[in-house]
Amino acid sequence: MTQIDHIEVRGARVHNLKNVDVDIPLGELVGIAGVSGSGKSSLALGVLYAEGSRRYLEALSTYTRRRISQAGKASVDDVRYVPAALALHQRPAVPGVRSTFGTSSELLNSLRLLFSRVGSHACPHCGAHVPPSLNVAAELPLVCPECGESFFGPGAEDLAFNSGGACPACSGTGIVRTVNRAALVPDESKTIDEGAVVVWGSLMWDLMKQVCGAMGVRTDVPFCELTPAEREMVFDGPAEKRHILYKSKKTDDFAELDFTYYNAVRTVENSLAKAKDEKGLKRVEKYLVEAPCPECGGTRLSAAARGPLVRGINLAEATRMTLAELDEWVAGVPESLPAEMRPMAASICDSFKSTARRLLELGLGYLSLDRAGSTLSTGERQRVQLARSVRNRTTGVLYVMDEPSIGLHPANVDGLLGVMRDLIADGNSVVMVDHDTRILAVADHIIEMGPEAGAGGGRVVAQGSVAEVARDPKSLIGPYLAGGKRVSAREQASADTMFNLGRIHLESSGLHTVKPFSVDVPRGRLVAVTGVSGSGKTTLVLETLIPALVAAAAGEALPTHVTALDAEGIRRANLIDATPIGVNVRSTVATYSGVLDDLRRAYARTDAARELGLKAGDFSYNTGSLRCPTCDGTGQISLDVQFLPDVDIACPDCRGRRYGDRAAGIRRAEKGAVGAGLSLPELLALSVDEALPHVADIKRAHEKLQTLHDLGLGYLTLGEATPALSGGEAQRLKLASEMGRGQEDAVFVFDEPTIGLHPCDVEVLLGVFQRLVEQGATVVVIEHDLDFIANADYVIDMGPGGGEQGGRIVACGTPGEVAANPVSVTGRYLRA
Repeated sequence: MTQIDHIEVRGARVHNLKNVDVDIPLGELVGIAGVSGSGKSSLALGVLYAEGSRRYLEALSTYTRRRISQAGKASVDDVRYVPAALALHQRPAVPGVRSTFGTSSELLNSLRLLFSRVGSHACPHCGAHVPPSLNVAAELPLVCPECGESFFGPGAEDLAFNSGGACPACSGTGIVRTVNRAALVPDESKTIDEGAVVVWGSLMWDLMKQVCGAMGVRTDVPFCELTPAEREMVFDGPAEKRHILYKSKKTDDFAELDFTYYNAVRTVENSLAKAKDEKGLKRVEKYLVEAPCPECGGTRLSAAARGPLVRGINLAEATRMTLAELDEWVAGVPESLPAEMRPMAASICDSFKSTARRLLELGLGYLSLDRAGSTLSTGERQRVQLARSVRNRTTGVLYVMDEPSIGLHPANVDGLLGVMRDLIADGNSVVMVDHDTRILAVADHIIEMGPEAGAGGGRVVAQGSVAEVARDPKSLIGPYLAGGKRVSAREQASADTMFNLGRIHLESSGLHTVKPFSVDVPRGRLVAVTGVSGSGKTTLVLETLIPALVAAAAGEALPTHVTALDAEGIRRANLIDATPIGVNVRSTVATYSGVLDDLRRAYARTDAARELGLKAGDFSYNTGSLRCPTCDGTGQISLDVQFLPDVDIACPDCRGRRYGDRAAGIRRAEKGAVGAGLSLPELLALSVDEALPHVADIKRAHEKLQTLHDLGLGYLTLGEATPALSGGEAQRLKLASEMGRGQEDAVFVFDEPTIGLHPCDVEVLLGVFQRLVEQGATVVVIEHDLDFIANADYVIDMGPGGGEQGGRIVACGTPGEVAANPVSVTGRYLRA
């Protein structure tokens, strides 16, 4: 019998793939490389994962499939011998408000079971603690040694804040929202008639001002002159009806109305209760302040759930420990118990430690189990997902990983490689899309896509072992794998001229695990903030530097933990992160960049448009008269095929172009060109680079597209939906509007902008940052990529470890100075 040792892909045409035929080895670590937009993810996720998961799910019953979110069929002629597939996506979903590191890693399950089965339980009658007993596991009652009453010990679900153990005051969220009264009247020099009570203008009917007047409050004097009784009526007045004479703003009509008074506080509480989605919450949250729940102290657990004790502490205290500390604590539990209970305790503890070992190897020992899931970084969430997959000890599965190195300091890469090797040792196959040459260099097999991005990519450029790809003259990644080429894209400032353009001085009393610090950030330079995961980079930059600069620029009080800030002349602090742009397919590269507005005006000026009486608004594919009536300008329709996954297909009438037939007939003659020119739908179907010559005579549109080209985004199609862009593409697109103007008063902050970038793309990105620096901007980047760090002007290295072992600034200086610092973990890898 022939041994099947590879997956056969024939005729793959997903996204920009050009009829790709490729064989992918099974039972090996396969790396897929290539520049951004070359087709790496299309091959890995769009073909291998899509087909592997779909075929597995098709083996399930129709009833089951109706309840599972499924991938559609990939655009490919044939895929043979693909195993059941699991995907570890680049951006795992942000968990809900009740999710914690403990729940997402499933460590909390073992811990709750431990406290339920071997804990010293509190008597509900007198509060005394009963010694640990096998009775709970045997479902027998416990007898209180103090009062003699019997009771049943709590089960694991009774200790869950998502279930029976939830604090009744905060419903297991650990936080309570209260109205911030100071935000209701931000400017007391205004009268109520002038809008002093802002929530009556934004959250409630404007006529509430008149109702307030009918309640006996003067509405025509500055708010600061109101009596205490009047102020109390504004904030806490009763919900009573009043008869008012209402005059319409648009006409001279009057109406007599009976209206119930909503005081300012109740207005916010009413809007919060009615908020059904993120948009509704956003409108209200500016008037709210979040604080730890006073009843549970932010632990999320009810008093009863905090009752059981193991080794002298309760469940809330155990989850406050870091994983590294908790792992040691759990190891000592069996010996603290009576002999007859030790075998059961050892079994539960082994389960906990088995899961914890993987997470510790992946460098997550600094996280506490009660850490809110929403505060975990993308890299942390991905590693939790990875550890959970490995723990299952499956065999014969294809694991598809999209940028597993995201958020990983070079010091944590070894743990990641160990996990992937264990997956292969268990009989699985691993395909990873990545750009980190340290990870690609240990792959068994490499497939390089390219040679360019977008329409110029989608082909297999090189394939084989690391050595074979490194020798291939067509390979772009080869020279970096061989170690003979390094990223070098800019001239760096010298140590003695570093602060010639000024400095931003920042001091803090400490926050989270970051200890008190004082740091100087050189103005007008490219500054990299580095350190292992959990070392405090995010706290230093995103929770200290940016809020301090924003507050100072607005003339507001500094955050409480910021003790000093000297940033004279800084007026803007811009965070440009990797969150997706837009929420649906209506947001495109053309709309986000503003190019479509310029194009709509240009097409409205054509003779054909004038003859038809068309204005610029008619050329909008969202609301204009020229949009396709079948898909309402989305370019696609969704087909409900019941127990099969919904199928999104290109609109059969406009073929994905978003416009109706009338728009196709309106063409714009280009200056100096022969012929009728392109229609707007045809222009939007082009890439940025392809469109540039066609808009040479539309100055503003040409400038915007040229900026996108300079940002390395020339391969993006104008009509491409922005939610589908990678994190790095989204960051650069957000940056487009900032290019080309003076930036001496600006600080730009980027959080891992090299995510998904090939070394060639890193050079382009460094060139973009150099342009910002030349325009006077101070650019601060949280980064792990060693090539990027080596090209920075100045490095601030946090550490030396994560969590409580980090939180200090261990080294500052040029990349060379940090590399020479023996305390810096980052410096050790820079030297290498």
